[in-house]
Amino acid sequence: MELGNPFQDSLRFESRTLPCASVIFGATGDLTRRKLVPALYRLACERRLPPGFALLGTSRTPLTDDQFREKLRAAIPEFAPGLPVDGDMWRSFSSAFFYIPGDLKDPATYQRLAAKLSEIETRFETGGNVLFYLATQPSQYETAADGIGAAGLARGNGWRRLVIEKPFGHDVSSARELNARLQRIFPESEIYRIDHYLGKETVQNILAFRFANGIFEPLWNRRYVNHVQITAAEAIGVENRGAYYQEAGALSDMIQNHLLQIMATIGMEPTPVYVADAVRDERAKLLRSIRIMKPDEVALNAVAGQYGPARIGDSEVPGFRQEPGVRPDSRTETYAAVTLFVDNWRWAGVPFCLRTGKRLPRRVTDIAIHYSGAPHAPFAESNADNNGATPNLLIIRIQPEEGISMRFLSKEPGGGMRLRPVSMDFNYGASFGSQEASAYETLLLDAMRGDPTLYIRQDAVEASWAVVQPILEVWRNQSFGFPNYSAGTWGPAAADEMLARRGHVWRSP
Repeated sequence: MELGNPFQDSLRFESRTLPCASVIFGATGDLTRRKLVPALYRLACERRLPPGFALLGTSRTPLTDDQFREKLRAAIPEFAPGLPVDGDMWRSFSSAFFYIPGDLKDPATYQRLAAKLSEIETRFETGGNVLFYLATQPSQYETAADGIGAAGLARGNGWRRLVIEKPFGHDVSSARELNARLQRIFPESEIYRIDHYLGKETVQNILAFRFANGIFEPLWNRRYVNHVQITAAEAIGVENRGAYYQEAGALSDMIQNHLLQIMATIGMEPTPVYVADAVRDERAKLLRSIRIMKPDEVALNAVAGQYGPARIGDSEVPGFRQEPGVRPDSRTETYAAVTLFVDNWRWAGVPFCLRTGKRLPRRVTDIAIHYSGAPHAPFAESNADNNGATPNLLIIRIQPEEGISMRFLSKEPGGGMRLRPVSMDFNYGASFGSQEASAYETLLLDAMRGDPTLYIRQDAVEASWAVVQPILEVWRNQSFGFPNYSAGTWGPAAADEMLARRGHVWRSP
């Protein structure tokens, strides 16, 4: 079964990826079933995993190796549809799966892991290379890292790397404390903080689009860009994550990491070469250039919202406070919108408007770069109804369909000079004729290869927390009239007012 991209060199990854074992903490959890193992299996089907790859899972659930393999096999049809699970490919892939039950607080768990890794190294000739993946609750990161270090697992014959998921702390001080604890076990160069948005093809393509095309980069600055909108909307509610979500909220859960990383990629300066340190330096530099809000500026530049109950179609949809696990008086925001400014030469005075929310009309993540209008409008008289209403737009679609669209004005057919907006579209699937790699496929393979380009460095984590922390502190002491938007709408009216004060409106994705 051939699943590879015909435009891709099939040896590119195999030749650069050494055999290794991957240890997944939290191996029976949703992240492993939904994202990690489906991504690894697709890599195996495409022959992009290194030879000798083995997977060792651990969690408290008592399972045998065969039970662990069957649990993961059952998840493939749901989360990686189209991949075979009844043939030689799955049998070969899963034969290298092993499982060690144990408590992360128990030193004996790590001794059993060490013994199994030694066996795997001999049997699969991994050279002692190990990728530790913490797919656990964030509160367990330090416990797991300390256990790995105490058992001597952070050092060995080959390389040892640690992958952790967001959130990386809950404010600047906790992020610094977490980094310090992890760096006592692993050097910063071997810590891979994963943000799956950076692994999406369209986010990666921003750099190619900007820096490989001479026609766009000259227009990528305050002289031509009026403002930038970044939207990450979800149609679903909090589902079964109410208890977790009410401790996080939209600002910390989405803007502090995903959307600020997108903003950093959009706004960063070009690098002399495409290497990890150079790219990460420029992303971090952009984040450090974002103006930090003063407490009295928060009300003008940040809006919190929480969805209430509504009827959508034929269904009655509960409000956030009616969701399982959520307190009936919860003040957690399910919607957040902020206007940020970058204090540097390229972007001085250009608003970056970021918004995210649950229970919005549709699922979409995109970037809309609104260009300033032409300095003189010779056709204004014959287009009075369009005057100023249709700016030039560059839209970068991240999901659900990845692609790029450019909108501009064109003459309508017929007499006179009537103008109307038209679009030119680029779609990844249609252009390349195959399904692009998922974010987790890209990021897992990069971690095995030792390429941290698409991972977040310590200084970028702390800089992004510094941006949102003043907002969090004001909101923590503020009383909101929640709920303030109905499920199925585009958020609270205050978010529209925030943009209207500068003469802007949210684009309808």
